[in-house]
Amino acid sequence: MVAFLATDQDDGPAVAKLRSRSRRPPQTVRIVAAEGRVVCSRCEVVERMLPRMRGLLGRSGLAPGEGMLLNPAPSVMTFFMHFPIDVVFVDKAQTIVKISHTLVAWRIAGARRAVAALELPAGTAAALDLEPGMSLVLADDVAAP
Repeated sequence: MVAFLATDQDDGPAVAKLRSRSRRPPQTVRIVAAEGRVVCSRCEVVERMLPRMRGLLGRSGLAPGEGMLLNPAPSVMTFFMHFPIDVVFVDKAQTIVKISHTLVAWRIAGARRAVAALELPAGTAAALDLEPGMSLVLADDVAAP
């Protein structure tokens, strides 16, 4: 099972430089609401600094069922983005603390107590009736593309 809170802290510049050289593909997980409803069937987990900074830049959109979990990320910026997204902010207990619906380009969103941000196609959070206080579960049983 994958945790929302990143476990590796900054180990210093030498380790960070070594990690930035590796080109390992992002882990793909499935995110499910506590009652069993699938929130994101193919979610990339991005935990390293440079991939988190890049996020969804350079993409033309997210397909239904796709998403990106930025971990750690108490806030997100949509500078230079070409499409709107929903952002679901999650705390250490894997509980939704805030949802920013249809966040367009050139905006900033964040949430107190959030440790991770789940980016989904615009309209997904409303369509799934996601609300603050709901719990999410990460399942690492999705095969990589």
